[in-house]
Amino acid sequence: MNPPRFSLPRVDLDGRSVLITGGTGSFGHRFVHTVLARHRPRRLLVYSRDEQKQFEMARAFRSDQHPCLRFVIGDVRDRDRLRLALRDVDDVVHAAALKHVPTAEANPFECIRTNVLGAENLAQAAIEAGVQRVLALSSDKAVNPINLYGASKLAADKIFVAANQESGRAATRLSVVRYGNVVGSRGSVVPHYRELAAQGRGPLPITDPRMTRFWITQQECVNLVLSSLAQMRGGEIFVPKIPSLRIADLGRALAPGLEQQVVGIRPGEKLHEALLTEDDARAAVDLGDRYVIEPTWWSQQTYLGAGTSRLPEGFRYTSDQGCDAVDAARLAELLEDAG
Repeated sequence: MNPPRFSLPRVDLDGRSVLITGGTGSFGHRFVHTVLARHRPRRLLVYSRDEQKQFEMARAFRSDQHPCLRFVIGDVRDRDRLRLALRDVDDVVHAAALKHVPTAEANPFECIRTNVLGAENLAQAAIEAGVQRVLALSSDKAVNPINLYGASKLAADKIFVAANQESGRAATRLSVVRYGNVVGSRGSVVPHYRELAAQGRGPLPITDPRMTRFWITQQECVNLVLSSLAQMRGGEIFVPKIPSLRIADLGRALAPGLEQQVVGIRPGEKLHEALLTEDDARAAVDLGDRYVIEPTWWSQQTYLGAGTSRLPEGFRYTSDQGCDAVDAARLAELLEDAG
């Protein structure tokens, strides 16, 4: 059974000012492309610290033909710069992060400064600027983390959720979207496997034949974010229903002619990932195409209604569940999205 594509409800960004942090990354490119194709924002701001990537992105999107598209040099570590960038901004999508697990382990202070202190800077600057909605991107590695990257994302999630109680009378609402590996993104194993397959150069390195991961396409990520932006109330964590695969099966699909070599699990890696733990599930609601973890302070049952339900006791959502359920068509779609 193939999961929904997270296309509804559709957020209306027409006439609004939208800023995306880390906007020159893989997600940022697809997000900007989608917003320009579907909406007419008053301003679409790409906030990042890499001037060369901004220059290349401006050329790729023909920013001279999109007067709403603007590029802002800045770092989420710099709260003063964020304060300036967020003036007259309605919506923020927070995609900036240090994501590479071994790099975070080797450079812990840099990881904390970007992923944790950067989250605090953005939350406080958004509240001060009167931003209406902030939606932060998180990771399955934030669930029961065993590496610094996951721990930093867990801390960031807690910051964004708790910031709703600190906003006082401000209109700012902050929520989180948590998902798994993005097919074809920077750091994904898919481009590496494809390169080895194209060169006919084996063996294909497999960490462990049992290892499983959640997978989502880049466009599904954008659809998920936009639809979550449309329905967020502030403080909840959205968790999509997405397929999972064994890394070995993904390798066979990408490079069927190459022998696989087991190289072992690297430090900080799990055999399986989780998107919902049993503890998360006690506060979660099934919305059909996704789950939503409600914050503890909500007294009303906000998401309960027609077509929704609480999760059963002991429910957990991990990548080793249903990893044989992805059919050939869905696998082809995942790989096609990677380019």
